[in-house]
Amino acid sequence: MPIGSILGEVLGGMQKSVFRFLSRHPDAVELEDATYVLRLPRYSDFNQWHRLRAESRRFLEPWEPTWRHDELTEGAYRARVIRGKQEYSSGQAIPLFVFLKENGTLLGGITIGYIRRGAAQSCMIGYWMGERHSGQGHMFAALRLVIPYIFSGLELHRIEAACIPDNERSIRLLEKAGFQREGHLRGYLKINGQWRDHVMFSRLASDADLNGNSDKR
Repeated sequence: MPIGSILGEVLGGMQKSVFRFLSRHPDAVELEDATYVLRLPRYSDFNQWHRLRAESRRFLEPWEPTWRHDELTEGAYRARVIRGKQEYSSGQAIPLFVFLKENGTLLGGITIGYIRRGAAQSCMIGYWMGERHSGQGHMFAALRLVIPYIFSGLELHRIEAACIPDNERSIRLLEKAGFQREGHLRGYLKINGQWRDHVMFSRLASDADLNGNSDKR
């Protein structure tokens, strides 16, 4: 088959995949159950976000890229919100804040990122939790909302997650949520100023869910 025809088929498939994504792409994502609400960040969330991130800085920094000097400023936050909306609109990523439904308390965040269509049909998730809310099952509950949305709402086939080998709490969380360890990635991400190895985990749509069912896509 001529190269031009091959490229035409590949690009055509990518365009169809993007169209399918946009056609089922609501103006805003909101995932909820009786206890939690997950939604896109808003400008009005700044005060809660600033307070939670500031008080959790020493808790979070070992597991995140180096914080910029303006990390906690309102201007940087507004830029973050704008970028999140742009990435969501383009189908690249979906950044979500995690709130308690009862009183609107911000607990942390989870991002569905690096969304890939075409032959891959996959994404990568990352998450953070405020220190005073950690270890209470909130992120596991958030994953119980996000995972079905990824497989059924976004119609993706594979979810990836990478964490630093000594982040035992994150590893336990992923294993509890049904992710399987796949391998060791050397110098994968620059975290807190250093290139750190990571462990790769994945979960497929065909894997059994937490209730023993599977979505064989």
